[in-house]
Amino acid sequence: MKRMMLAMIGLATAAALAGCGAGQTSQTAPQETDGTAPIKVYTSLYPLEYAAKRIAGEHAEVINIVPPGVESHDFEPTAKDMVALSGADIFVYNGSGFEAWLEKAVENLDKNKTMVVDTTEGLTLLEAADHHDHEHGHEGEAKEAHADHQEGAADASHDEHKEGTEAAGHDEHKEGAEAHGEEHHHGDTDPHVWLDPTMLKAQAEKIKSALAEKDKAHAEIFEKNYQQLAADLDQLDKDFHDMVSQSSKKEFLVAHSAFAYLAHRYGLEQVAISGINPANEPSPADMKRLVEYVKEHQISHVLFETLASPKVAEVIAKEAGLQTGTLNPLEGLTEEEAKAGKDYLSIMKENLEMLRTVLK
Repeated sequence: MKRMMLAMIGLATAAALAGCGAGQTSQTAPQETDGTAPIKVYTSLYPLEYAAKRIAGEHAEVINIVPPGVESHDFEPTAKDMVALSGADIFVYNGSGFEAWLEKAVENLDKNKTMVVDTTEGLTLLEAADHHDHEHGHEGEAKEAHADHQEGAADASHDEHKEGTEAAGHDEHKEGAEAHGEEHHHGDTDPHVWLDPTMLKAQAEKIKSALAEKDKAHAEIFEKNYQQLAADLDQLDKDFHDMVSQSSKKEFLVAHSAFAYLAHRYGLEQVAISGINPANEPSPADMKRLVEYVKEHQISHVLFETLASPKVAEVIAKEAGLQTGTLNPLEGLTEEEAKAGKDYLSIMKENLEMLRTVLK
C-alpha cells in the first residue's frame, strides 16, 4: 500500500516536471527570477513559514505544505501536494529527520527550478531520545536519578552535541502511526531546533540567503527584514533568560520530548512523558515510575500540547494530582490560532508565561 502510494506520488510529480526541464542535470544552479513577480516559497514547518514571510514580505508567496490543525509528525503529502511543490522556486525544510516524507519529495524536484534549503544543515544539534521501549526523556538531574529506565535521550542533550545529519531509512511514508501500530523515528538528532530562538535565527539566515540568491533584485530588502526578525528573536531570547533567572525551579513536565533545545538554552530540565514523536507512548512501568518521580520532585503541572493527544498526560495529571497547562511546541498552528492572528513570537511569549508559572 505504501509503495503503491509512493509510486503514484512519483508519477504525478514526474508528470508535472516534464514540462519544466526535469531532464536537465541537477548540478546546474537554480534559475534566478527577474524580480517582477513574487517568487513562490514552500516550507515544511510553521516556524519556517513564519520566518520566510517575515523576511520576504510582499516579494514572495510563502506556503506551508502542512495545513493548520495537522500534527506535523503525522503529515503525509498527497500527490496534489507534490505536484504543487514541484512549482516552488524555493523549498525550505527543517531537516535532521523531522520530515519523514522528505527524501522522496526532494528526489522528485527539478533542482534547476527549485532551490532546496536544509535549514539545520551545519547546525550543532542535540542527540535525540532513543525509543527502544517508548521511554520518556528526562534531562540533567532527572536522567541521573532515573538511569534504570532512561537510556540517554534528549536527557543527554545538556552534555553531548553532534553535527546534524539527515535521518536515513525514510523511503516509505507513514500512514498514521497510532492507527497502524507503527513507530516513526526521527533519527539520531533532535529536530525541534526552532524552540530555541537563537537556532531559529540561524535557520532564518539560511532562508534569507536563499531568497537573496533567487531574487537578487530584492536582496537588500531581505537583509533589512531579516535584521528586524533577528532583533525580535534576540529580545525573545533575553526575555527567556530573564524569566529563568528569577525562577526557583528548573524542571518542567511535558507531554513529549519537544523542548530539549529550549531547556538546553536556558539551563532547564525537561521531563517528558513520551519521546520525540508524541505517538510514542510510555509503558505502564514507565508511567508508574514517572508518577513517583513527579511526586518526589514536587512538580506541580503537566503541560499539554495543542495538536497532539493529551490522553497520556491526563492520566499522569490524575495519578499525580497535577495542574494542567499548555506548552506549545509550534510544530504547526491550530485553525483557531491561525484565525486569531497568532504567530511564532506571540505563542513563544505565551510559552514563556506558562513556564514562569510552572517554575515558581
